[in-house]
Amino acid sequence: MNGQMGQGPKEVVVVEPYVYGAFYSLIRKRVVIDTTRGPVNGIVVDAKPDHVVVQEGNSTFFVRICEIVWFMPENS
Repeated sequence: MNGQMGQGPKEVVVVEPYVYGAFYSLIRKRVVIDTTRGPVNGIVVDAKPDHVVVQEGNSTFFVRICEIVWFMPENS
């Protein structure tokens, strides 16, 4: 064996359990999310360890948690 076997690219996933848990608790609620690409507003329809799904009108946004700067529930 040459020691190079199995040295290819590796997948690295950063999970932020508290952020995921917070979004999970906000399902069916309105939120404001500031991302590195700008703000997203809408209703949280799903939360996964690596992304959150937000719907506003007929638009659905899949926001990667690693791209979120801050978020908060919207006042209804």
